[in-house]
Amino acid sequence: MTINTTTTTRSTSTAMSHKVIIPIGPYHPLQEEPEFFRLYVEGEKVVDIDIVIGYMHRGIEELSEHKHFDQVAFTVERICGICSSSHPYAYVLAVEDILGGEEKVVPERARYIRTIIEEMQRIHSHMLWLGLAGHFIGYNTVWMWAWKYREPILDMFEMITGNRQHYGISKIGGVRRDIKEEHIPVLKKTLDELDSAVDMFKGAVTDDPVIKARLKHAGTLSKQQAIDWCVVGPTARASGVDIDVRRDEPYGVYSRVTWDVILQQDGDVYAKTIVRLLEVHESIRIIRQCLDKMPKGEIDADITDIPAGEGIGKVEAPRGECFHYIRSDGTNRPVRHKIRAPSYMNVASDKVGAVGGTISDATLTLAAVDPCYCCTERVAVLDKKTDKKIMTGWDLMKLCQEKTSKVAAEINSRDSLRSDRGKLSP
Repeated sequence: MTINTTTTTRSTSTAMSHKVIIPIGPYHPLQEEPEFFRLYVEGEKVVDIDIVIGYMHRGIEELSEHKHFDQVAFTVERICGICSSSHPYAYVLAVEDILGGEEKVVPERARYIRTIIEEMQRIHSHMLWLGLAGHFIGYNTVWMWAWKYREPILDMFEMITGNRQHYGISKIGGVRRDIKEEHIPVLKKTLDELDSAVDMFKGAVTDDPVIKARLKHAGTLSKQQAIDWCVVGPTARASGVDIDVRRDEPYGVYSRVTWDVILQQDGDVYAKTIVRLLEVHESIRIIRQCLDKMPKGEIDADITDIPAGEGIGKVEAPRGECFHYIRSDGTNRPVRHKIRAPSYMNVASDKVGAVGGTISDATLTLAAVDPCYCCTERVAVLDKKTDKKIMTGWDLMKLCQEKTSKVAAEINSRDSLRSDRGKLSP
């Protein structure tokens, strides 16, 4: 790791202080994806942070505008492996908004299935985060146990959809696969076992003085800061901000089942942990009710034509509000598709959450918002005078290929030089 030192003068003192810059990323063991954080520290205290995103441009919005409406659901599913149900769900809700709304278009049974899949996804996402949180603080027992109890949920996904990730379940007007009667007892048994496990984790986290000492007061985001930085999901609710799309703008069948929005007030990493643990309990509660109330019937309205118009779709993904906007001109593909993932909002809050803490707390703070960096990446190159795109997706791909070839040539040149130096002179 490279450490750069700069000297700054404080206006309140004539003394000189040394401000050390510690880079985290773009590639770092704590970050599953490439992003760059520049910590400004004095001693062990973080006094400022720069956040640099933009390492993962995949052009999802541009790709979407060249695909059939039905194909887009599979494309946006690849935005995030953990939220691979939320993005297609938000997308189909946006298209169904053009058609009159989910309630008008989608069969009842399909709405129940959508809700079940969404809550199963929330469980597996929160359990994955809990395991990684244990790993990050050196508590690998939590990591192994959390992932052990997450595994049966992935098995349930495979049983219902055929896949442990990228379920391919949501489509415009319904769902692609049904939950069979023989699946229901297996699902309920799995949920019962998980419910007991979550009680165990909850006790371990709340009773363990080491975990409390490590997570309490780390990365604190006050309620006002959470509002000012527009954070969403568990990051907001851990700071006492009472928001949840499932309740505030209901979709699926969330308005027909009983559940609670989980809130904590302290806004630190410990509070974010408690919120996610308790949300797993609520997800289990929602799924059980859906399985009991789900009516028989069709699962697909067989929509073939999309009229001209604009629509929006919002779902409460595991990390918070996931937003999709669609514009149609009446053809078989969208003319505009805009996506905003929750991590785009939450990552920015590290600007205040990490400042004031120690270097070791900063790394926990960065991970505590459960960031998905590839979700945040959108790119378009415009001519400011005309607002027209001046680079196509193929142009960007060509630039990437040229850069990759240049880097490969430099590496080969260095390897060749080292090889020559290692040879004995005749």
